[in-house]
Amino acid sequence: MLAIAILAAFVAFLDGSVINVALPAITDELEGGLSLQQWVVDAYLITLGSLILLAGSLSDVFGRIVVLRWGLVGFGVTSILCAAAPTGEFLIVSRGLQGVAGALLVPSSLAIIMSTFRGPAQARAIGQWTAWTSAAFIAGPILGGIFVDLLSWRLVFAINVLPIAVTLGLLALLGQKDERQRGVPIDYLGAVLGVVGLGAPVFALIEQGRYGWASPIIWIPFVVGLAAFAAFLWRQKVAKHPMMPLGLFRVRNFGVGNLATVVVYGALSLGGFVFTVYLQQSAGYSATLAGVAFVPVTIIMVAFSSVFGALAGRHGPRLFMAAGPIIGGIGFLLMLGIPANADYFTRVLPGVAVFGLGLTMTVAPLTAAILGSISARQAGVGSAVNNAIARIAGLVAIAMIGVIVGAELDGEGFRRGIIVTAILLIVGGLISAVGITNVRTQTIPAESTGELPAPKHPLR
Repeated sequence: MLAIAILAAFVAFLDGSVINVALPAITDELEGGLSLQQWVVDAYLITLGSLILLAGSLSDVFGRIVVLRWGLVGFGVTSILCAAAPTGEFLIVSRGLQGVAGALLVPSSLAIIMSTFRGPAQARAIGQWTAWTSAAFIAGPILGGIFVDLLSWRLVFAINVLPIAVTLGLLALLGQKDERQRGVPIDYLGAVLGVVGLGAPVFALIEQGRYGWASPIIWIPFVVGLAAFAAFLWRQKVAKHPMMPLGLFRVRNFGVGNLATVVVYGALSLGGFVFTVYLQQSAGYSATLAGVAFVPVTIIMVAFSSVFGALAGRHGPRLFMAAGPIIGGIGFLLMLGIPANADYFTRVLPGVAVFGLGLTMTVAPLTAAILGSISARQAGVGSAVNNAIARIAGLVAIAMIGVIVGAELDGEGFRRGIIVTAILLIVGGLISAVGITNVRTQTIPAESTGELPAPKHPLR
């Protein structure tokens, strides 16, 4: 089951990371500039972030394995559509559909781990899941760069075909009976409000550089989106079976951990986009070399994520969640001096290595702190909420790129993006230092989630 969970999430993370290195080549062929680059990333994140919550309800009704299988098949089909896109608009729509399929993958895979393992074994499993999925998130640009330079950017969307086929094969061989819950309603209204509440403001943020904030094309969607998002939160408060139970946030580690997730994952999306695109468009790197630039991060994460996950399981996550983002922020500050045609080993590698250490210290303990603070019965919805928040943070960060770096990602824009990334990471560490406690499992009132409470399990 652990291998299936890892492979399923690997697909979504790989596709989410591989796209950055292909963005310059995509705009060279399909045109559209920075705006198209932002939309190719955010179209995926809009549907992924807003529908991950709905996927939790679908998993309860139809079974986690069934939903996982739907997601895998849908992801494969939409990947082919992306690869065949004749225009930028077609690619954007295909990426949105791909996000729908991706929403079915990540929370289901992590929920399988949370329901299968408990205690120290769960921490180790989360560490392995984190190591391999994070490796996919970081290593994707390497494979993508090779395809872009030697073949075509279109083939970057074919990278996930093999892991999809392997995962579907393992599911067939497993033959495990799925678990379903009777009488669980699906909040379609909440899902619609979530999509509008995220999509409309993101449209305004991306397109404001073209039309200006005074244009009704910008401010009307922005206002409508904010109103829809407020209505979504109200819906979650009053719904009998909410997609995002607000009561979960009364659990300290869950609430603080998700606040840290907002700034840390927003920083990762912003920094990854700015770094990868700048290396190609301004620093003179090929797509392959831009992807290879993050190889040290991959090595560090694969080697040490399980270690930090296990340490967090034994000693508590607070120290790692506090120190990790701050170290990662320092790593990004070390990248400030990257000039055109920069030597990799003297100007790029030091910052990348320090960032990799900080990221590795952060991710597994962060996941363990958030999901370990609630009961096993709440693991599915808890993982869905945390993944949705992480994707939404990335979505907003990418939408803000035009505001942060300007119309062009030149040297000055790169420096602004790196500084904002570092500040966000450091803030994430400070939030964790102040708010996270080394207590593993709590419960919330049953009426807050529509579930039965489970006993408390103190940190062992």
